[in-house]
Amino acid sequence: VQLVESGGGSVQAGGSLRLSCVASGLTVRNYCMGWFRQAPGKGREAVATINSDGKISYADSVKGRFTISKDNAKNTVYLQMNSLTPEDTAMYYCAAGSYVDCYSGSWPSWGQGTQVTVS
Repeated sequence: VQLVESGGGSVQAGGSLRLSCVASGLTVRNYCMGWFRQAPGKGREAVATINSDGKISYADSVKGRFTISKDNAKNTVYLQMNSLTPEDTAMYYCAAGSYVDCYSGSWPSWGQGTQVTVS
């Protein structure tokens, strides 16, 4: 399994970015896919998840600003991030797990991360 993130960068507060996670070795349609982030000196935070049944969840801190989606044809998961604030600055990671992993918090597959910096 390989997950490759892209789309990070530097943006001013109020701006937008769209992160992409291209998966190989698994079919995103059949997996729970998630976006996580970790800021320097802080723990890892679940940002958004989308399960194989289409159920979506968001961290309270990003509700109304971030949108997670899947493109099954491209085997890719996206995270659209709008109204970014400096508090969103972090390394963002894509993760994949089974349907149950989505609820258990056990994520066996991770990407290498993409940096998002908001100033």
